[in-house]
Amino acid sequence: MTSEVLEGRTASGRGVRVRYSAAGIEEVTDHPSAPDLLLIPGLVDLQLNGYGGLDVNDPSANELPALVRALWAQGVTTVYPTIISADDATTTTLVKTAAAARASDPVVRYGVPGLHLEGPYISSVEGARGAHDPAVIRDPDADEFDRWQAAADGAIAIMTVAPERTGAVNFTRHLAANGVLPSVGHSLATAADVHAFAAAGGRMSTHLGNGLPALIDRHHNPIWAQLTEDRLTAGLIADGHHLPGDTFAALVRAKGAERCVLTSDAAALAGCAPGDYQTAVGGEVTVTPDGGLRLTGTPYLAGSGASLLDCLRWATNHLPLDVAVTMATTTPAELLGLHDRGRLEPGARADLLQFARTADGGLGDLVTVVVDGRAVRKP
Repeated sequence: MTSEVLEGRTASGRGVRVRYSAAGIEEVTDHPSAPDLLLIPGLVDLQLNGYGGLDVNDPSANELPALVRALWAQGVTTVYPTIISADDATTTTLVKTAAAARASDPVVRYGVPGLHLEGPYISSVEGARGAHDPAVIRDPDADEFDRWQAAADGAIAIMTVAPERTGAVNFTRHLAANGVLPSVGHSLATAADVHAFAAAGGRMSTHLGNGLPALIDRHHNPIWAQLTEDRLTAGLIADGHHLPGDTFAALVRAKGAERCVLTSDAAALAGCAPGDYQTAVGGEVTVTPDGGLRLTGTPYLAGSGASLLDCLRWATNHLPLDVAVTMATTTPAELLGLHDRGRLEPGARADLLQFARTADGGLGDLVTVVVDGRAVRKP
């Protein structure tokens, strides 16, 4: 098996030479005279609905193989495609399509360890539901979920639920007992609801600080309890639209960076030119000149227009580089039990990114992308 070498500096500034092959990272050695290129693990995105016009929520298409490959240019080597609230038949079709893509394409099977269902068991209250269709939002149904999991060939790995819905705590126990990561989101849960959710096996907050009405009680709202609940890891959309910079930084400080992950929440129109679009699932969506996505004619966000790489770049304006990189690589991988990804160490899978540096030492252009030991982008 032929070995290759990449050299650069880690996010903490250590000069290294990484020897790798299809078997994984074989050796990481100090290299004080390494070139001034940033060398980090591939990015791990736990929440993404699409990118560049490719949509995992379109039941008429099978765009997952193209999406996985398109994300390589954004440094994303592991992704959990996110299916939003829909009726039973549509959800079944979508998870079956994803399962078929994973079964038939080794690249998809590697790049997509699992799926994320964001709803339909969420709040139907305006604002809290976000861009989800109120007509399909409903209380949790374990039998329905089990049918979806069977249709997905066991691939559903994350489920976003609102803990205040009838039966949600028992449903959370059901998810956790069956190896699915329960995440609270699009919720108006009380503090008691949040703590009960965590005690039942809840482990994550879906886009903390979002999926809420514009006006909430300053003390009695779902944010504070999620920040103090150490059993929950906070997903944060660092696109510059979902969270202002100070809010983002304050959430990370309050939660602790070790309990935070960066997610993109990228929608199909992420990476597309500004303008008004008609989408298969969101209806009319406007891509604003600054890259935001909004339901046309409303103030409501329709997902993110940023890739996880875009989010990482933005986050480095508010966090040290090594902290932001860990939140986009190691921490999400560990949260999902992918102990051989998201790290630069022998034995890990060879998912590697090499970047040029900007004049001020920041994250420059993406130069090299290695996925599972194979270079898919070279200088």
